[in-house]
Amino acid sequence: MSEIALYRKYRPSSFDDVLGQDHIVKVLKGAISLGNISHAYLFHGPRGTGKTSIARIVARELQTKDHDIYEIDAASNRKIEDIREVRDSVRTLPFDSKYKVYIIDEVHMLTKEAFNALLKTLEEPPAHVVFILATTELDKVPETIISRCQVFHFNKPTLSVLKELVLNVCKKEGVKIEPSGAELISILGDGSFRDTQSTLQKVISFSKDKKLTLDEIESVTGSPSSVLVNDFILSLVSGDTAKAFSSISKAEEKNIDISVYLKLILVKLRLALLLRYAPDMKKDLEAQISESDKDFFKEILQDKKGIITSKTLETLLEVEKQIKHSFVKTLPLEIAVTKVIS
Repeated sequence: MSEIALYRKYRPSSFDDVLGQDHIVKVLKGAISLGNISHAYLFHGPRGTGKTSIARIVARELQTKDHDIYEIDAASNRKIEDIREVRDSVRTLPFDSKYKVYIIDEVHMLTKEAFNALLKTLEEPPAHVVFILATTELDKVPETIISRCQVFHFNKPTLSVLKELVLNVCKKEGVKIEPSGAELISILGDGSFRDTQSTLQKVISFSKDKKLTLDEIESVTGSPSSVLVNDFILSLVSGDTAKAFSSISKAEEKNIDISVYLKLILVKLRLALLLRYAPDMKKDLEAQISESDKDFFKEILQDKKGIITSKTLETLLEVEKQIKHSFVKTLPLEIAVTKVIS
């Protein structure tokens, strides 16, 4: 495998390569084809969702050459002096492009004085300049800046989109991976293209034969085994509080991130809920179940105690929020067990 980081190697280079941001691609692609170019765009959303990648694609779609594209990291260039340099630079014409494109990443990190300097440029920009601002924290960007930009919100990619990404990258890298393994990596990616590809690279680098099994992925990433996840769900369905506590305790003993453990539980419970109440989706849903999990789902779907319900999922979703602030990380999940079973 190439030493280049996967997230860099497979960074989208055109609008057609972009995954999970169709609502943004459609608007930008249409506007550029019609020549309706804004002097300033503001991209905001969680990290690793493709903001700077799409900013570069916009620059290329505007036929801007590399030496007319300026990327600025506002986290390390946040002072008024830095923005004054930009303000002076925009006055000069592009070298051999129609536009000079300025991509300012983490724009929320600018100082108050730097924002004021940037505002003056955004109010009366030269015709040959396009600004693309990117941020993970829109609430820290002054309203005066926001109002002078076309604003686009980047969504976290869904698990299915991230799973598709993992499978596509593995195919290109000549790596075989089990579907359940691709799903686990997509869950660990936590809604970030970059984190998902970084996790995949970590697993590939530890593989001797480029054949990634679920067991191998669990071992390399320190994720809870599917057995540990299944045992917890089975204990809920059977109403066995002691067994549920035991599963949580085993996860803690193995130093497993309880948040990750809970996410894997939620994914399987959601799938079970859909299998029960969405018969039209049954064929597609069953295709997502690994061979090793088929008997498991068959067993829990019998659920005579009525545990697999939206109420259970709601209770466990609340736990996800509570874990972050709990001194004892397992406590919110243990309390949820008693609520669900009782």
